[in-house]
Amino acid sequence: MNIVAMLLFPAAMAFAASSDLLTMRISNKLVLFLVASFCVLALAINLPLQQFAMHVVCALAVLAVGFTLFALRWIGGGDAKLAAATTLWLGFGLTLPYLIYAGLLGGVLTLLILALRRLPLSPLLARYHWLERLHDNKSGVPYGIALALAGMLTYTNSAIFERLAT
Repeated sequence: MNIVAMLLFPAAMAFAASSDLLTMRISNKLVLFLVASFCVLALAINLPLQQFAMHVVCALAVLAVGFTLFALRWIGGGDAKLAAATTLWLGFGLTLPYLIYAGLLGGVLTLLILALRRLPLSPLLARYHWLERLHDNKSGVPYGIALALAGMLTYTNSAIFERLAT
């Protein structure tokens, strides 16, 4: 049972990354799944109430900053919600490393996509709508990929993972 519980977060992150890559959307249902599964697991592992509350405060702070950045049109709404749901799992102690990883990975992702856009898209690849969209200069960057990878990189240091692993 612990193995299944330990894999919930990475599976959700993989789904978020692939969804953002293929559709440029991160589902609200996925974000709600992350929130609900955190709450269930926190109860199951007897996460202290104070620590649970701090995780919630952390996620709300990240959500507030994320929505501000969304209002400024700097990030997508799905990215803001995914970052908040991810930090719910990680807490304050891992939020800074998570955001640093996300920034670095997002920068690399952006540079790779910009380089890809300078190359012609072959007709064989152009028939895939998601590749055609990714190649379009007017399209954004699926930053959920970087957010998801950063989440997976930091998850193994989280209180949830550590308690499930013992």
